[in-house]
Amino acid sequence: MDRDASRPGARPLLLIVDDEPVNIKVLVDLFEADYRLAVAKSGHQALSRLRLGPPPDLILLDVMMPGMDGHTLCRTLKGMPDHAAIPVIFITALGEPEDETEGLALGAVDFLRKPISPAVAMARVRTHLDLTRARRILEDYNRTLQAEVRQRTDELMARTREVVQAQDVTIRALASLAETRDNETGNHIRRTQHYVRLLAEAMANHPRFAAALDPDTIELLFKSAPLHDIGKVGIPDAILLKPGRLTDDEMAVMKTHAELGRQALLAAAGDAPADSLGFLRLACDIAGGHHEKWDGSGYPRGLAGEDIPVAARIMALADVYDALICKRVYKPAFPHAKAMEIIRDGRGTHFDPAVVDALVAREDDVRAIAARFADPDDMAAE
Repeated sequence: MDRDASRPGARPLLLIVDDEPVNIKVLVDLFEADYRLAVAKSGHQALSRLRLGPPPDLILLDVMMPGMDGHTLCRTLKGMPDHAAIPVIFITALGEPEDETEGLALGAVDFLRKPISPAVAMARVRTHLDLTRARRILEDYNRTLQAEVRQRTDELMARTREVVQAQDVTIRALASLAETRDNETGNHIRRTQHYVRLLAEAMANHPRFAAALDPDTIELLFKSAPLHDIGKVGIPDAILLKPGRLTDDEMAVMKTHAELGRQALLAAAGDAPADSLGFLRLACDIAGGHHEKWDGSGYPRGLAGEDIPVAARIMALADVYDALICKRVYKPAFPHAKAMEIIRDGRGTHFDPAVVDALVAREDDVRAIAARFADPDDMAAE
């Protein structure tokens, strides 16, 4: 199954590691039409295949195996420089949040729970392969950047276009990952993305914000807004997908998504120059700060006033407005007028007054965006 691995343009190679023939057959039947496959029936056999054969693009790894279990194999892989970057998706029948936490701490990128849902499995594998491709594009670009800046201006501009394309691929892949983990997302990402641009454009004429909200920054805000809840990929399914109101303990776990998202994007941005991965640093501000409040009562860091990044202040209002007009498991959808009343009440406490003023000034445009990207079953009739 793993022949022709080095052939240019070959389909991605998946390594399936499971000791149960029935489980292997299920996975082979599911993926063989779209991917090249290699199979190992134990952790030791998997290591042998990795040493002798071509590296896989992704590993589907059973947790419970005799001898070397999935956790041990994952820990071993992450200590091997040539294989540490290969994404690992655990396949498990374990259902406790701490099981997922342990797996993520070992370096796994995701979980598939038994019995496997074909649609979910295919979506998550596809998304993580897209992320791997995007990361490789960015790594290749950074390796050649210093040489490229010595080339002619038109060559540099061509590379700049590649960076923009890589940014778009990365954002789409990350946003898609968030959507596959959250069954309430719907058009929320598209609506909030457009709200953010609208509010930023309205605020750009304000003396306080003119320097911070230039056209290039506003475009990066628009691109980065879909990543505001990317930290939810680190929240256990039992909490994220719970069909009801969360307990206090569950809410405490849910609130960690803001810092999880900020830390993940900070790690992705690393020490890269601003013109290559700077957009991820802006996304860090959004992911980590969109639950902060103007009066300092928000989370995760309790920032207040001007200490909250401008991007996060704008995202906070866009996110809350959209949550208000949409149905959630814990509340009905509110009409636009009720949502605006709540937001006006939060001016100067929850929200930056300047952002609220921008929303009021562009209220008709906000309603038009909500209508354009509406989820009719989840929104109140006006």
